Amino acid sequence: MTHDAHVADLALGCHLNVVVTGLDDPALPAALDALAAAGYSRVVLPPVDPDAIDVPALREAFAARGLVPVPIAGQTPEADVSSADAGVRAAGSAVLRRMVRLTADLGSDQLNGVPYGQFGPPGGPTSADALERSAREVGAVADEAAEAGVRMTFEVLNRYETSALNTAAQAVEYVAMSGSANLRIHLDTFHMAVEEADMRAAVRDAVPLLGYLELGQSGRGHLASGSVDVAAVVATAVAAGYRGPIGIEAFSRGVLGLPASDMLAIWREPYGDGLRLAADAADLIRDAVRA
Repeated sequence: MTHDAHVADLALGCHLNVVVTGLDDPALPAALDALAAAGYSRVVLPPVDPDAIDVPALREAFAARGLVPVPIAGQTPEADVSSADAGVRAAGSAVLRRMVRLTADLGSDQLNGVPYGQFGPPGGPTSADALERSAREVGAVADEAAEAGVRMTFEVLNRYETSALNTAAQAVEYVAMSGSANLRIHLDTFHMAVEEADMRAAVRDAVPLLGYLELGQSGRGHLASGSVDVAAVVATAVAAGYRGPIGIEAFSRGVLGLPASDMLAIWREPYGDGLRLAADAADLIRDAVRA
């Protein structure tokens, strides 16, 4: 396949909060129009309550523009697949299954997020037993999701947001523990910049199990400005055979709003125009694939 063919087949994704505060932002329709015009085909959603949104209307809003919404799944203290308490563990699995149903109802084929445990500053290391419990539960849900036409991924985070999975190598081990042939890894270069000694090698090694490659700069702003060589990461993944979605993520306090900015420690405004950032990022990714 030629480089131009790779570019034509690219599935570009953008986190919704790059451009608007959320699904209730009045600027949402215009933002979706602009993302579609820039060549994006996927939009990662912020956390949503399945019972608090108009699913048919949301599905139509995205489908009308040729966009696929990608929900994210998470866990809470009361519903956590890594818990030693069987009831809490079952509640965690139920939450994941509910998000799989929402994904299918939205007309989507992918569920991202942090399904393996709680997001937030960790109170200590995650035990091997907790990881094994988590992997078994998540693997079972991933297999059920595949039967519904949904690919389930899990994001690898930096040490300040979880103590469970911080590196691509740990993610590969987690998939093996899960026993699932359907569970896939979500790597984000923002987190990798903190944790990986060799980002390109980590991506290359994970490609057989990679389901979502997300590009985020060290300062959360424009992809061309920061310590991450985004183009090199894209080129490495494509050369290693990766053909899945490539997404972008950037956060600016004035765009993201509260309380998400505080939760994600977004104290500054590295950009003001998210649509400009997204358009520039799409060009950068396409150029990296061509190169």
